[in-house]
Amino acid sequence: MKLSICNLRRLIFILTLLAVSSCATYYQSNFTFNQEFESGQLQKAYTTLQHHASMAHGKKQFLYFVNNGLVLSMMGKYAESNDFFEKAYLFGEDYRINYLNEVASYLTNPNFTSYKGEDDEHLLLLYYKALNYLKLNDTDNALVEIRRLNIRLQQLSDRYQSTKKYEHDAFINLLMGITYEVDKDYNNAFIAYRNAWEVYNNDYKKLFGLSAPPQLKEDLLRTAWLSGMKSEFESYKISLGMPNYNYKPSEGAELIFFWHNGLAPVKIEWGVDFIITRQGGLVYFTNEQLGLSFPFPIEGYNENQINGLASLQVFRVAFPKYVERPPYYSDAFVAINGSKIPLQLAEDVNKIAFKCLKERMGLEFSKALLRVALKKVSEYEVRKQDETLGSLLGIFNAITEKADTRNWQTLPHSIYYSRVPLQEGQNSLSFTLKSPIGKTAEHQFTYTVKKGQILFHTFSSLESNYPSYGN
Repeated sequence: MKLSICNLRRLIFILTLLAVSSCATYYQSNFTFNQEFESGQLQKAYTTLQHHASMAHGKKQFLYFVNNGLVLSMMGKYAESNDFFEKAYLFGEDYRINYLNEVASYLTNPNFTSYKGEDDEHLLLLYYKALNYLKLNDTDNALVEIRRLNIRLQQLSDRYQSTKKYEHDAFINLLMGITYEVDKDYNNAFIAYRNAWEVYNNDYKKLFGLSAPPQLKEDLLRTAWLSGMKSEFESYKISLGMPNYNYKPSEGAELIFFWHNGLAPVKIEWGVDFIITRQGGLVYFTNEQLGLSFPFPIEGYNENQINGLASLQVFRVAFPKYVERPPYYSDAFVAINGSKIPLQLAEDVNKIAFKCLKERMGLEFSKALLRVALKKVSEYEVRKQDETLGSLLGIFNAITEKADTRNWQTLPHSIYYSRVPLQEGQNSLSFTLKSPIGKTAEHQFTYTVKKGQILFHTFSSLESNYPSYGN
């Protein structure tokens, strides 16, 4: 059943109002929250989130859940934080494509669909959840999250079968090892540390230029010894270049210190111009400068529609693109009892985000080009009936051509860690941050521990040398 010209006018008007109201990037549409969060005003940022509680049932519910979870975790409200992270996890488990919204996205833009989250974002929400439980000294529930993480890693590995893709996560394996070690399950801890070591050396070094943190060598050797794997212990002493290492039981306690440095990248819109050419049964969308060429099959379209598409010479397509927010600080160390212990880079969240988007850009390109092609064909058909309405539809198509700029923007740029020996009783330490130009900031912490205890601490530095990504 065809829409009348009158009804079509009304539909275009309504959809244009909806499109104009949502033309801002995701960062811009949450500007107040972002500014409060980035300046460390966590209570204000949380209050602002609660003023947008309707998002818990909308197309951005995943981001609403994880932002609440992360802010509450930073505020030390770990149980409340995990309530939101659990909702985000269940959203990912129960995610179903809404085909009506999918159709609407091809008439407008991908923001009409629910944001389902990137692969790395689903891993990191469980990292935060497990870490929250470890801080609460709830090892049993931390192990539940570790098992969930293991399933997620298997799903990631099954989805991608290429050494050039992000299909394994070294840091998540490292976290699994730490959690098993807290549970005194040294055999599984050793296996997880070994997996982490292999992923750092086989994948991360090539994909992200990141080698295994030196601390992981000691983690491997310690758990090999505690597991009774004497042959593996001796073998790794040689292969890791630590022939003189001997396991020595701790006489006190231990602090595992995580440093969340900077802020994750922000998605912006990237407009690309394409030239259309027709060759046989295909129409090609080409951008020679970027070396892009995508075929669009025209089988099933009538000649008028094909001519309408082929008559176009140049048109713009919107795609998502990440902009890095370089962290202000580049180095940090813990000072305790006359020793300086450096924080070691374990996860480059920024580079992984770029990699995840790059791996699906082929799909992004094809979906965006199909979207624009369908818009242009419909515009050509309407112009034949009513030139004015066709022009109006053309304006609507231009206004609604938007990229999906949603992503989890409160994540850190990168994650560092170190294991700090503590004495039984009260311990005082200083944590020093250093910028590339020599600026420093120092923070003092005090811990009271029992012998054999393992404590967890997270420090988040939100400062960034960010570009004008909000414009």
